[in-house]
Amino acid sequence: MSGNKGSRRKIICVDDVNFVLFSLKDRLKKHYEVFPAQSAEKLFELLAAFKPDLILLDIGMPEISGYDIIKSLKADANFAEIPVIFLTGNTDRSSVIQAFDLGAVDILFKPVADATLVERIEYQFSHELQKSNQPVILAVDDSPSILKSVNHALSDKYKVYTLPRSEAISDVLKRTVPDLFLLDCNMPKLSGFDLIDIIRKKPMHEETPILFLTSERDKDTIFAAMGLGVSDYIAKPIDEEVLKQKVALHLNDFIKRRIIRSLTK
Repeated sequence: MSGNKGSRRKIICVDDVNFVLFSLKDRLKKHYEVFPAQSAEKLFELLAAFKPDLILLDIGMPEISGYDIIKSLKADANFAEIPVIFLTGNTDRSSVIQAFDLGAVDILFKPVADATLVERIEYQFSHELQKSNQPVILAVDDSPSILKSVNHALSDKYKVYTLPRSEAISDVLKRTVPDLFLLDCNMPKLSGFDLIDIIRKKPMHEETPILFLTSERDKDTIFAAMGLGVSDYIAKPIDEEVLKQKVALHLNDFIKRRIIRSLTK
């Protein structure tokens, strides 16, 4: 948890309802330095004075919505990296999707219990917890140079496992649960097509994103892969920026779908 007062984390709480603001401050002041802001104007006044460690942001406000505020934050290099947690009474699917699309790190639904509120804030502050909960990517390719390129492009943001022998995938899946697979299309023992069948037969991987790494330009091959459940493909030689963009896109979509599914249970 947070340390002594001199090193305590700073949180700005933004809500147009005064009672909600001071309730949040009262609930969090034991752990953090809390600064209430009843409007976007007040938020940016505070941001001009200091950079907070996190912003709790109401979505539904009369003059400017939380969605518009986070757009402004993400467009400014000075504030783009500040984690934003949305607070909202809206539990509908579109609200959740829009929140994550705009860059929120989490969304909490009012009313939220004190323990849950602090737990979700601490999750964002805990570097070790974030590291241990990085999305896991398994890249399977018989080319060492391709695996090296994948690791170089992705290891700063994800936990990357590389596998040069496709026939070993079953053993690897006993020890780890990837959040995304990168599969070479053509490998000597088990091809990417063979691996799709192995992966999809496991209940926890019925919807896990699979991206093909391929030098094939044949549309029939690509369409066949898509028909078997491949989410996308990345052409070889790999462009690392394209790789990063496609991995982020499919991982974010997968995570959002998991959250939405948990809300409807």
